[in-house]
Formats: sequence, structure tokens, C-alpha cells
Amino acid sequence: MSLVLDPAAQDLLFREAHTVRTFTAEPVTEEQVRAIYDLVKFGPTAFNQTPLRVVLVRSAEARERLVQHMSDSNKDKTSTAPLVAILAADNEFHEELPHLLPTFPAAKDVLFAERPVRERDAGMNAALQAAYFIVGVRAAGLAAGPMSGFDHAGVQKEFLDGDHTPLMIVNIGKPGEDAWRPRAPRLAFDDVVTTV
Repeated sequence: MSLVLDPAAQDLLFREAHTVRTFTAEPVTEEQVRAIYDLVKFGPTAFNQTPLRVVLVRSAEARERLVQHMSDSNKDKTSTAPLVAILAADNEFHEELPHLLPTFPAAKDVLFAERPVRERDAGMNAALQAAYFIVGVRAAGLAAGPMSGFDHAGVQKEFLDGDHTPLMIVNIGKPGEDAWRPRAPRLAFDDVVTTV
């Protein structure tokens, strides 16, 4: 066996996990979300950046506002999920670098003084953190339904601000009836990996 991780954990996090379309009514607690974050915050990023921002949509009023911005195929899923999270990139992440990168506190001004550079790095590193977040949801025994089908400008205006770029909406909960389609194909190792 080439992997150290227990096969049951491999199944939980990857092989048996699916993007979920339906959920049970069982709530997702604040404690579960805190445990997820406290695990995935250790995922690696460039310069220890932490640009991911998570907006938990819990109230009925906020849910209605969000659903208005979802594509038609995602409205029902978002309406009925026990918890919905908006994952966004903070383009002003560099303000925290003196604390997060004490070995190079000047990185804030030396590397990230220009907004286009920050936006590029924020997008890449927040996307990494979003992937860790989804795996963390699975580690908590929950399922995630990440979606990009929404009005990004509308969600930004409704829930964020000009310094935060929405990346994805993630429905979270226990899988419901007919929760997923059959597993779609994946590319083989030789289709993806080359050696030079």
C-alpha cells in the first residue's frame, strides 16, 4: 500500500464521497463547522496566506436572498440544504501577513502592495482553502454540494463587498434520498501526469 491514510478514511474523503443534490433535514451545528475549520486551516497555502472567507447562510431571510441569485438548476438544492456556505476570497488578505508570516512580515508590502497581484494570489489560495473545506466537510461525516452556478456579482453585492470575490456556494448536510448521480469518469494517471 502506497498511502499511509487508512483505506476507510480514503473512501470517506474521496472514493465514496460524491457531490450531493439532496439532504436530510438534520441540522449542521456551529460546533461541526468550527471543527471543520479548525482541521482545514492547516492546509498549505503560499506564504501562509489565509484569504478564504466563509459566510454561513442560516436565517430564512438570508436564504431567500441567496436563492434569488442561484441558477435555476441550483435553486431547489440551495433552498433545502441544512446549511449553505458562501466561500469567498479576501483580496485584502495581505493585511494579516505580518501575523501569519512572522518570518517575513514585510511580505505584505514587498510582494502584495498591488491589488492585481493580491487578487491573483487571493483567488488561487482561497480556492485551495475551499477544496480543503470541502474535504473537511466530508471528514465530519457530512456531504458537500459545491456550485459555481450563481450570479457572482449579485452575491458579492448582497453578502460581501468590493474586497471579497465569491468563489462558490456550498450546500452542506447529511445526504438525502437520491442524493447523487452515479460516479462520473475520472482521467487516468497517464492522461494527467507527465515526467520531464
